[in-house]
Amino acid sequence: MSNLRSPRRPSPSRQRGAVLYVAMIMLILLALLGLVGMQVTSMQERMSSNYVRVNAAFQNAEALAREREGEIKSSLFGGAGTYTADEELCSTAYDPKHWADGLSDDVASSAHTRRIDKCFASSSAIVGRRQNEDTGNIYEVSALRGDRDSDPGATAVIDTIFIP
Repeated sequence: MSNLRSPRRPSPSRQRGAVLYVAMIMLILLALLGLVGMQVTSMQERMSSNYVRVNAAFQNAEALAREREGEIKSSLFGGAGTYTADEELCSTAYDPKHWADGLSDDVASSAHTRRIDKCFASSSAIVGRRQNEDTGNIYEVSALRGDRDSDPGATAVIDTIFIP
């Protein structure tokens, strides 16, 4: 027999299970990281959905403003020669935000046109005319529209100045 002894192993009754505790803590940490990752992903999905809605509402409001500008242009140059705006008199009290806030909540689309060339002394964009002539036809076009026609999730208001 040789004097070499095999490495001594602790008996099962002497093991205390420290590896089990470390493994459980690691699993709990991984589970918490997974939950946080799911919450972040959910928040990013909601943010991108809101961005799409707001962008669609803005594009729809801009399209409505361009439609109104087309109506003005066709009325002025298409034979009628005149266009009657929603507000023909110069009023400093008009504010697009207050106009939009004053609309009822069920309105998904609306436009407002205000003639503003009377609000200042000279507005000539036509070369060759005297400055004291009536050189009108400058309009402020405000448009409100939602991302959908029925039950919009987002609405946008834009305000433009249009010189035909």
